[in-house]
Amino acid sequence: MLEPLKVLNPATEEVVATVPAADAADVDRAVTRARTAQDAWATTTPADRARLLRRFADTVDQHLEELARLEVREAGHLIGNARWEAGNVRDLLLYAAGGAERLNGAQIPAPGGWNVTFHEPLGVVGVIAPWNFPMPIAAWGFAPALAAGNAVVLKPAETTPLTALRLAELALEAGLPEGIFQVLPGHGQVAGRALVEHEGVAKIVFTGSSRTGRDVMERCAAQMKRVTLELGGKSPNVVFADADLEAAADPFAFLDNSGQDCCARTRILVQESVYEEYTARLTEAVRAVVVGDPLDEKTQMGPLISRQQLDRVRDFVPDGADAIRGSAPAGPGFWFPPTVLTGERPDSRAAVEEIFGPVAVLLPFTDEQDAVRLANATPYGLSGSIWTRDLGRALRVSGAVEAGNLSVNSHSSVRYWTPFGGYKQSGLGRELGPDALTAFTETKNVFISTESTEA
Repeated sequence: MLEPLKVLNPATEEVVATVPAADAADVDRAVTRARTAQDAWATTTPADRARLLRRFADTVDQHLEELARLEVREAGHLIGNARWEAGNVRDLLLYAAGGAERLNGAQIPAPGGWNVTFHEPLGVVGVIAPWNFPMPIAAWGFAPALAAGNAVVLKPAETTPLTALRLAELALEAGLPEGIFQVLPGHGQVAGRALVEHEGVAKIVFTGSSRTGRDVMERCAAQMKRVTLELGGKSPNVVFADADLEAAADPFAFLDNSGQDCCARTRILVQESVYEEYTARLTEAVRAVVVGDPLDEKTQMGPLISRQQLDRVRDFVPDGADAIRGSAPAGPGFWFPPTVLTGERPDSRAAVEEIFGPVAVLLPFTDEQDAVRLANATPYGLSGSIWTRDLGRALRVSGAVEAGNLSVNSHSSVRYWTPFGGYKQSGLGRELGPDALTAFTETKNVFISTESTEA
């Protein structure tokens, strides 16, 4: 028997729960149940699937505070952010429910007849969710997959299984059929690998590191299994001299969720002529950030997820490094202060690799061409921001930066009604948006002859 998972509160290091860890046999049983349940779910009318998903959304809504507080305990998220995350699950379910009734095919004329297309569910979808946003990113996978007629087996991260387990309970409470949405906590190398390699799983949705994503893709390729990957990021925050510097110097562009965000704008690129002014504004803002108890409504940044992650972040910020630093509690808990490194080269490890903590790198640039060069000088291409009052420049730079999601004069990247995904090593495929459900279907084309058969 595998050792159970111990769930720690990142702010206190206290064990808040112990959860059994699934093994390969558990995965096999879950997939078998899912395949049986999916046969009936796929033939359920879209209107009935939508009705059940809306009921699931209503049930989540009735338990928002409970889910939020559970998220604070297992992930160290700020209580306000956790409430938003639980609400995002509700909203994703409602959005996906509407899509179930709009998943229409097409009629395409052809010589001698018509082609008719159908979107058919894949079968069983495996969703492997991360620890940084356990609820919403899990829902990015399971909500559209269920709406399209698939069954889902969700493996949450080892450190954050509690909200996923509660969502599975709420799904049953709302009336979803048994076996159609299952949650299997476990280790990635055991339960995650078994889910990826199981022949009864038609698609894997994985969010995590680029290194692990490559491994997932290789294992899926052995079965020609479909895969969607949302991986790492090292997003640029490009600030031109004509920008609103006060708005552009918002430290939460890289501090949201303690920097544990693939979209965090951790490479701050500032035009030389305003570099000193911007640095002064950013210094003041970073030093004012309130770091502490996630349940305190006044707290602006909480802890990192684990001791392992804290050690990783520390490794990027050596003693004596040139930096703007905020403050953080001494412990217990996995605390690291808001930090902006100011003495790095554009090709340094801290400037190129994903840190996944409250650390950014501040770099100057000369002109538009130089800004684009620096923005693209990374193997990632997930997100980024462009700050300028010049609309033409905003469009030119948006077209030149290699990233799947860009914001102009904003730090916001993700909306459930718009597509999300990355370039380069930031992933493969797109999630969310109006086409989310079709990513969980096969398109079948049927030709119908209209030629006369009369003698």
